[in-house]
Amino acid sequence: MEYEAVIGLEVHAQLATKTKIFCSCPTKFGADANTQTCPVCIGMPGVLPVLNKNVVINTLKAGLALNSEVQVRSIFARKNYFYPDLPKGYQISQYELPIFLGGYIDIESEGEKKKIRLTRIHMEEDAGKSIHGANLNDPASSYVDLNRTGVPLMEIVSEPDMNSSDEAKAYLSKLKTILQYLKVSDCNMEEGSLRCDANISIRSKGEKTLGVKTEVKNMNSFKNVGKALDYEIERQIKCVGRGERIVQETRLWDTEKNITLSMRSKEEAHDYRYFPDPDLVPIVIDKAWIEEIKNSLPELPDAKKERFITKYSLPIYDSEVLTASKEYADFFEETFTYINSPKSISNWIMSEVLRIVNEKGCSIYKAGISPEQLADIIKLIKNGKISGKIGKQLFQEILGSDKKVEEIIKEKGLIQISDSSELEQIISDVIQKHPLEVERYRNGEKKLTGFLVGQVMKATKGKANPKMVNQLISKCLG
Repeated sequence: MEYEAVIGLEVHAQLATKTKIFCSCPTKFGADANTQTCPVCIGMPGVLPVLNKNVVINTLKAGLALNSEVQVRSIFARKNYFYPDLPKGYQISQYELPIFLGGYIDIESEGEKKKIRLTRIHMEEDAGKSIHGANLNDPASSYVDLNRTGVPLMEIVSEPDMNSSDEAKAYLSKLKTILQYLKVSDCNMEEGSLRCDANISIRSKGEKTLGVKTEVKNMNSFKNVGKALDYEIERQIKCVGRGERIVQETRLWDTEKNITLSMRSKEEAHDYRYFPDPDLVPIVIDKAWIEEIKNSLPELPDAKKERFITKYSLPIYDSEVLTASKEYADFFEETFTYINSPKSISNWIMSEVLRIVNEKGCSIYKAGISPEQLADIIKLIKNGKISGKIGKQLFQEILGSDKKVEEIIKEKGLIQISDSSELEQIISDVIQKHPLEVERYRNGEKKLTGFLVGQVMKATKGKANPKMVNQLISKCLG
């Protein structure tokens, strides 16, 4: 029997605000434990939360960009459960009346386009962090860091519209790109700014009824999301194949063993006993504010990709790569302001610039070359002053330098040799050193042109104008 997976994702994105959702404590990552707390976020008696307006603004931007329907009136609720790193004994979230309902994200996976529907988007505060075994003298010890308590989160819940790990990764990638374009979250999974839980079930192909689902947590990278989903799908298929019943439970992804492990069953799950938070008034959003936010939205990835294809005549693949990051797209367009050669710019960014970005693990603007410097290299190649090979050498020389491209060319003596008399002398020397190859060339083995050109380039350390060399060799050898 053939089975298909049914996957829905719950994504938590930390919103890019300087302070927490209900107090003025900073949200900066990496501070010493328990140094970014106050009576409000650690739940001291008698304190009152005050909503951070920027949290609402960022959520509105995201919801509108994700085609979701804003709810004119929404409320915060208390989600009650006990955990050591939840000092109030409840988490402030949204439940029955979230700020957004519905929406969708268009994805492409394995050449197929698909619309992934959204169920809801809501705001909530983060909990703290439990740290186990940090004391080497007492491995069984546990500590609590409350710095993250009250950090603003936006939860984006999808419908179970995905059927493979590839679709799930495409969805996450597209969602991450949109949020980064909007600048509402940095989506840094390593720092916990983007977290994902997955609900997974299987069913016979063609079946419409959903199977029993499991929830998988602790997936801290797109790669681990894919591995965890593939493992869990296979595990469920094997269980059914053995005649076993799938248990509705929460499972953890073990990144070392590459397996999912049972955490708690449905029977052990919490009853959160949601009720409206009496300390926070309802959020009422008028139409004028919605229009103001809509008008402030930047050009989004899909629209930018289409514009790159039509305006710059770039191939679909180039446009997809360049618009996958707003920084990549900005770098491309800034380079274009210095030289009108979109395909050449695209080629250099995708090959050389992004190679450095990947090697350094940095942003494109910290790779060591500016848009103006890159444009200057491309101009020199197009004007015939340097070869493509010298261009790549020049690219390496300029990394991290504030000097003008022309300065480095003069310092390193990288100007292309285009003097015909000088090249003829070098070609004459090459012909004398390789009489057998020259004889074979004259006997009809024209493919040896490449060999002879290579020898000239070697003799000139790549500085010879390759087009002129080809022409002069043909002329010299008849």
